[in-house]
Amino acid sequence: MKSLIVKDILEICDGTLICGSKEQICEKFSKDTRELNKGDVYVGIKGDKFNGSLLYEEALKQGANVCVLEEIEIKEEIYQKYENITIVTVKDTIHALQKLATYKRSLYDIPVVAVTGSVGKTSTKDMIASVVSTEYQVQKTQGNYNNHIGVPLTILGLKDHTALVVEMGMNHFGELSVLTNIAKPTVCVITNVGTAHIGNLGSRENILKAKLEILEALSQNGTVIINNDNDLLHKWKEENNTYQVLDFGIENQSKQMVEDIKLEEYGSIFITNIDNEKAQVNVPVSGIHFVYNALCAICVGKALNISKENILKGIREFELSKNRMEMIENSNGVKIINDCYNANFDSMKASIESLSRMNVKRKIALLGDMLELGEYSKELHEKVGKEVAKNKIDILITVGKESKNIVKQAILEGMKKDQIYELENIEEAINLIKEQSKKGDAILLKASNGMNLKKIVEEIKE
Repeated sequence: MKSLIVKDILEICDGTLICGSKEQICEKFSKDTRELNKGDVYVGIKGDKFNGSLLYEEALKQGANVCVLEEIEIKEEIYQKYENITIVTVKDTIHALQKLATYKRSLYDIPVVAVTGSVGKTSTKDMIASVVSTEYQVQKTQGNYNNHIGVPLTILGLKDHTALVVEMGMNHFGELSVLTNIAKPTVCVITNVGTAHIGNLGSRENILKAKLEILEALSQNGTVIINNDNDLLHKWKEENNTYQVLDFGIENQSKQMVEDIKLEEYGSIFITNIDNEKAQVNVPVSGIHFVYNALCAICVGKALNISKENILKGIREFELSKNRMEMIENSNGVKIINDCYNANFDSMKASIESLSRMNVKRKIALLGDMLELGEYSKELHEKVGKEVAKNKIDILITVGKESKNIVKQAILEGMKKDQIYELENIEEAINLIKEQSKKGDAILLKASNGMNLKKIVEEIKE
């Protein structure tokens, strides 16, 4: 284990020791007093609406033995009340966190797989980690810790790990540049370039440009893994003469191809070539997008020289993170597809297609607004409406202002009005589902996280 000590924080972050010992060991870092454990290092993050440094006393009550705070005066009684504590102040706690993570990363000569993309980052990251963990001790991004704070916290969690799989999110230029220069990846994965955050970046071409920032700090002999069926990534690969690229695809000729696919209700089976031999891959989650995830994980496995048997084992034993295509059956016999963590057009399309393949009495799609689409919002919500009609969904339920465009287009595409419920709020949706769902139904819940559809899941899952 390569631990930091308080002296490192003082030197790397130009910090000031308010009290305590320079030799205090710093193992686990936390920014949330609610999740903090005894012996942790508490970092008080200053946000737009709150200053975490003001919560230092709560952190001490929870058992933090080190606090890293942003230019704050400590109450005099704290020194008497809490013995053997260490408090450090820095000019900017976010920058301090990033500098410490950069230093911590430099202590480890291990494979680092960085994953980005418009859709499927988390499920791809989880499947890659499942494969890599068959031969390595893996540290991976937890939950949605994929930003300028979450990535450093993930890296600072390194202990006796022999590999790191880190998810990187962005919605503006420059963000991936910061993250990749902290993580210094040896393998970079770009799952796709879609429409997520197009309202901020203006075009898919700009989204590609922002995604490619992940390559800035790729190690000299590193590997870039891309989805060759994505039009913009395919074009980039054809024009690239700088990076070592390992691509995967179903439609376009790629280094990792599928020969035969069987998409089933609760999973998929396909044939592909691994180590110059045909192999049957069993994916435990339904949907063509998880076939792509599996192909990507195979590429990572190859890049890290993981055996064919362990690559197949890692995919077979892969488990989804909560709120992402999570299958639940409630006591009334209704199947709930909880995919409400986030949404953009590409993920909406994939989830609707998965619902359409289910062998159930009625297929119900409860869809909410997709956010951060700017001037493209109307067009992309209309495209979702087309997918609902095309996939012959039996009942459409919408919540949100922008989702009215889903309804309008679904009707234009031939869906009948008596198949559609256009609701104003979550409470109406909960009541409708409780009243009208029947045994044998399947309900997909999908929207951007800000729409809070997880509240509906909590109310109907029992």
